[in-house]
Amino acid sequence: MTDFARELTVAVELARKAGVAIMEVYATDFSVAYKGKNDPVTDADKRGNELIVDGLRQAFPDDIIVAEESEKPDDTQTGNRIWYVDPVDGTKEFINKNGEFSVMIGLAVNGQAKVGVVFKPDGDVLYAGVVDQEAWMETNGERTPIAVTAPEPSASITLAVSRSHRNPMLEQIGKDIGVGKEVPSGSVGLKIGLIARGIADVYMEPGPYTKLWDGCGPEAILRAAGGQFTNILGEQLHYGLTQLKNTHGLVATNGTYHKKVIEALEPVAKELGLTPQLA
Repeated sequence: MTDFARELTVAVELARKAGVAIMEVYATDFSVAYKGKNDPVTDADKRGNELIVDGLRQAFPDDIIVAEESEKPDDTQTGNRIWYVDPVDGTKEFINKNGEFSVMIGLAVNGQAKVGVVFKPDGDVLYAGVVDQEAWMETNGERTPIAVTAPEPSASITLAVSRSHRNPMLEQIGKDIGVGKEVPSGSVGLKIGLIARGIADVYMEPGPYTKLWDGCGPEAILRAAGGQFTNILGEQLHYGLTQLKNTHGLVATNGTYHKKVIEALEPVAKELGLTPQLA
């Protein structure tokens, strides 16, 4: 049995339970509300959030929980274990009923992603990982190990891109790094899953449009599968309470192309005025 085996088991069970609740809403003519401009929310987000948060509180009462549809915890709280929950990553995909949304649960220990689960309930695809220990996917009851691929030196890069929105900066960066193919996907977690299983090579979001709950679970899975996950300056992400936005963007790769992507993003970082963060 690996370290964090209980944490992974609980996260998997809660992701699957939330998936059932979410799909019940998905099958109905549900209503859509807005938390802010271009920020939709449905009953599925709320039901999934409540189920996961309640389950984590029961299983790990001393841990801190940061969930997208919950009040932000007081950032004066102390503790070296923080759970990050996104009950429906890809709410726009959920609303469009294209199936490309996921449940994401991650555990950070001492500010670093450690355990991750991403579950796509439409199609029954689940990714899970514990950094430095194991990474696997499970579909239709069959569990198989996953790992990033090391492409041939002459191979072009396959880029995982968003289906519902696209950062205009990606066009030029893609040309600079040699992208030959794009794979559209909805949820951040599902894009990372494509890299972790060797279908895609790179995902990047240069802007400050993601939150820590978008990163923690997927990062743990990708790193467990042998990939790399940083901000656009190449720095490790730090998971705390004071700043929930990924202000310096995200870059996820199979590892082979990480340095190349970070170098290509240097002009973007300068244009955005980004400077190295202090952990």
